[in-house]
Amino acid sequence: MSGSRAAIRYAKAILSFALDQQKEVEVNNDMLLIANTINESKDLQLLLTNPVVKTELKKVALKEVFATKISSLSQKLIDLLIDNKRLPILDEVAKKYTIIFDSLKGIEIAKVTTAIPLTDELNKQVLNKVKEITGKEATIENIVNPDIIGGFILRVGDVQYDASVANKLQVLKRQFADESYLAKL
Repeated sequence: MSGSRAAIRYAKAILSFALDQQKEVEVNNDMLLIANTINESKDLQLLLTNPVVKTELKKVALKEVFATKISSLSQKLIDLLIDNKRLPILDEVAKKYTIIFDSLKGIEIAKVTTAIPLTDELNKQVLNKVKEITGKEATIENIVNPDIIGGFILRVGDVQYDASVANKLQVLKRQFADESYLAKL
């Protein structure tokens, strides 16, 4: 939990600094790149979180991976995390930055859990529905979970709508288990 709070503090600090320099969009692009790169590379994840690997080696690896791809402001964030021995939360800081940035710009994050990946057409439909419901723009985060069998679970902010087949089966199971329901039949 403390890593999460620290990530939020670092994300807010770098956003504030980026806003002062009017480079918040550039830093947001960097944070998206950093988060995606770390998420796609198990080796990089292991390197950043391994306490046995020396900090200097981690720094060299990160400079090699992101050398010309990120701004100097984002590079300074990495250096700060290294200096404060907080490098393992780099991925979380990048994700929190993007969330805070989107919130600042009035963009909601809609998490859609489906049994299979969303198609482009379904993605557009979900975006339109979210805009209709919230009145705000949204970005879609598709979570694939075959356990829901079919349908979807949509979560926007604090609101969740569960239209999954697994949920409907669970409701039926509870109804059949309820003796008063059976007595009505």
